Formats: sequence, C-alpha cells, structure tokens
Amino acid sequence: MSLDEVARYLAKPKSWVYGNWRSQGIPFKKVGNALRCRLTDLNEWIDRQTP
Repeated sequence: MSLDEVARYLAKPKSWVYGNWRSQGIPFKKVGNALRCRLTDLNEWIDRQTP
C-alpha cells in the first residue's frame, strides 16, 4: 500500500501518516524513494494499538 492508501485506510490525513509513521511504528518499508506497507502488516499493527 502507498502512503495515500494507508492514510485513507486509517482515515487520517496524509500529512499525519507521513509525519508520524516512525514514532507510531506504522510498518512502512522504503522502496526506492517511496514508503510502502503490506495490508497484513498494517492490520497487525492496528490490532496491537490500545483503544
């Protein structure tokens, strides 16, 4: 998933996702100059978040 897709999936602004992906531990990997995330990794990350 791209940064835009992750932002839509999380219902967060793209700027929030980009600004917080490291501190929040969103499971992005750099592919060239782009951030990419697997849906399964993102869902596991969501499951680990506390309400």
